Amino acid sequence: MAVMNYSVPRTIVYGEKALDKLGELEGKKAMLVTGGSSMKRFGFLDQAKNILEKAGMKTAVIDGVEPNPSVKTVKEGAEAMIAFQPDWIVAIGGGSALDAAKVMWCFYEHPELTFEDIVTPLTMPKLRTKAHFAAIPSTSGTASEITAFSVITDTDNHIKYPLVSPEMVPDIAILDPALPAKMPAHITANTGMDVMAHATEALVSTASTSFTDPYALEAITLVAEWLPKAYKNGNDMEARYHMHNASTLAGMAFTNASLGLVHSLAHKIGGEFGVTHGLANAILMPWIIEFNKKSTDKYALAEKALKVDNLENEIRRLNRVLDIPASFASCNEVDFNEEKFKAVLDRMSENAYNDPCTLTNPGAPSIADIKAIYQAAYYGEWKKA
Repeated sequence: MAVMNYSVPRTIVYGEKALDKLGELEGKKAMLVTGGSSMKRFGFLDQAKNILEKAGMKTAVIDGVEPNPSVKTVKEGAEAMIAFQPDWIVAIGGGSALDAAKVMWCFYEHPELTFEDIVTPLTMPKLRTKAHFAAIPSTSGTASEITAFSVITDTDNHIKYPLVSPEMVPDIAILDPALPAKMPAHITANTGMDVMAHATEALVSTASTSFTDPYALEAITLVAEWLPKAYKNGNDMEARYHMHNASTLAGMAFTNASLGLVHSLAHKIGGEFGVTHGLANAILMPWIIEFNKKSTDKYALAEKALKVDNLENEIRRLNRVLDIPASFASCNEVDFNEEKFKAVLDRMSENAYNDPCTLTNPGAPSIADIKAIYQAAYYGEWKKA
């Protein structure tokens, strides 16, 4: 039996008014990293700044991180950090802001590196020589606040790269359910199904262990019960609390067990078409569960926990409740032009096959298998060979 590691943030603070924990950080300067306008609009960015400044820290802000953070964005952010010299990096917002901040942190501490230097898993050098990292998620989905992962997009080549290093696990995760309570219903749905994808993939991963399975199963049961309630009523704080915790629990599982084909395929179709990551996961998940059942019986644990006979059909039912389309062809979030889909299918399939997440998927899926899954998820049915 190989020696393995289990890594999570040293401190996880969760529950009502958890944001106040920022006031206990010790340092001189804090750089806040956020995305679009929601954290400003709802006052959370100012609230975080005020708490830090009352604790004696100077603050500066990097904002405008795009939904699919690019190499250019993280390099520019690192330059701003080099100029400001923070000893705390505080990422507040959705998974994109948290992911971008992690890689900005890397280039802040190691400005000599190129993006290519850290693309290969586990090649990131030691961090925390200049700053520590606090993560405050505003969505219950990516679990970036807990993980060793970051997803960055090469916009020139239309490829999303999942970066992996235990160095990127934040020092503190702050889970305040007041932040995700501001998410619109469709974002609640998409990010919530991202949690379900994290948990189900961690459960069946070839790297799963008795340390990761309980967190994955608890997250699966929490999502099944509370996501429809959070979707129906965004102000249901009990539902928000449980979904925010479910996101982190799933993160504790997958950051240590890794993921599988759902994420491999979602990364690449997201890079080609710009579809939201959680939405892509939700559409792909039933088809990949169905495919993976040929190679693992561990989905039965989730079916037992949920008291259902068929997990892929339960995911399809959840998608319907959440108004998530059953196929990419019926998805109108972006233009899923069939001609373009056919044109990029071979390239997407090969890129997904080479995605690091494929390594821990059950069985040994081939490029042809991946192509067949993409076609099933696009058309809503398995295509005959």
